[in-house]
Amino acid sequence: MGETRVNLLGTIRVIHGHLTAALCESVFARERKAERRRIWTLQVMALFWTSVILRAPESLRQALDEAFRGAGGYPLAPSSKQGFFKRAKGLRWQFFRSLLDDFTASVLKDHEPAYEKALRPALSAFDEVWIVDGSRLDQIAHRLKVLWKEQAAVLPGSVLALYDLFRGVARRVEFSEDALAAEVPALRGIFDCVPKGTLLVGDSAYCSHRLFGELSTRGISALVRCTEAISVERVELLSRIEDGKDVIEDTVVVIGTPQKPGQRQRVRMIEKKRKGKRTLRLLTSVLDPKKLPAQTALTLYGKRWSVERLFYDLKEVIDLHSFYAGNANAVAMQVYAAALVHTAMRVAQAGIAAEAGLHADELSVEKLFPRVAAASSAFVTSQQAFNAVEKVNPGVKLREPVWDDQEFASAPVESLRVETRNPRRRRSKRSSTPDAYASLHRFTPAHRLS
Repeated sequence: MGETRVNLLGTIRVIHGHLTAALCESVFARERKAERRRIWTLQVMALFWTSVILRAPESLRQALDEAFRGAGGYPLAPSSKQGFFKRAKGLRWQFFRSLLDDFTASVLKDHEPAYEKALRPALSAFDEVWIVDGSRLDQIAHRLKVLWKEQAAVLPGSVLALYDLFRGVARRVEFSEDALAAEVPALRGIFDCVPKGTLLVGDSAYCSHRLFGELSTRGISALVRCTEAISVERVELLSRIEDGKDVIEDTVVVIGTPQKPGQRQRVRMIEKKRKGKRTLRLLTSVLDPKKLPAQTALTLYGKRWSVERLFYDLKEVIDLHSFYAGNANAVAMQVYAAALVHTAMRVAQAGIAAEAGLHADELSVEKLFPRVAAASSAFVTSQQAFNAVEKVNPGVKLREPVWDDQEFASAPVESLRVETRNPRRRRSKRSSTPDAYASLHRFTPAHRLS
């Protein structure tokens, strides 16, 4: 019996199927202020950047050289390199943010939730479950002259992500040119992106009684890790459960300073205690334990690593750890193109898993994404070659190959599965030494360095 193979072309078909001229034109018309339509249209810019993400060229100039030759799978734009860089500097990155939002909304119309299936029934009281977190972008590889005397690691910006736990994709990525931007104000700036009825999960950075109140007025529930800095007044013990070596207590508390009673919030504090271990304390605005039982809340908070995994996938698997240009617009375009490719790949991952009769989480991102990227590039390059042959043979009816049957279009499913972790293997300890960071934003007030 032969090995089971799965199709790898889902990602490129998701991109081509949803990143359409009509979608790009709609975004451009909505977001434009004084920008003019150019040869490098929003769609061509977006397709170029997604091709860069999939192919990971040595430089933008290499990618442009191939594009102008009609090679490498890049969209052909009859323009100069100078025209591209001028457009990259002049086209505001907010176009790409809106493009990602509309692309994601379009894709998810056809994409049923495929991740964390085991946890979904216990969270049926919530329309959505999203995880929020921020991350600094990795430091720039090649320093600009203005940075030569700077001793700190200079970063090109930061991102805040709202990650959909059940759909496995980022529902919003918010880029900031300031690498040291605070996360809570950034979240406040995108409250309108979070639907009413959502349960929002965050780490201790989001432990604020004022933030709890702001979310509650919008019909958004919250679950965050409690910090020692917040004032907590215990009101009523709801339950105390012994679970093996752990003791789980669920208590109604009031948080906030007594000096400002109007801002105080009534919430639940869920504590997981074990002798000799540090107590884990969570705060949630869900006052009804039937909607969010204590054990479910603890399990859900353990899934907060999913958003960390998003950042890992973007930086390490999709190579968003080095940047092709030093101006803010180009950095943001690369960030949003990487997020767009990640969304397409996660949707394709769910489809591949369903084809193989697996859960989506059973496939390894580190194994799958590089294979999908290679297959996508081979598919586009092969199509370009076929079109070139067809063009030089006018009047000859050529039969287009069945691309799904080509060797590059599939892979053995066993080669893509997650490997079971050895329980004896120790995790490497991270250094506790704080790093010194500086933002590129601080050195480039005009944001026009390249």
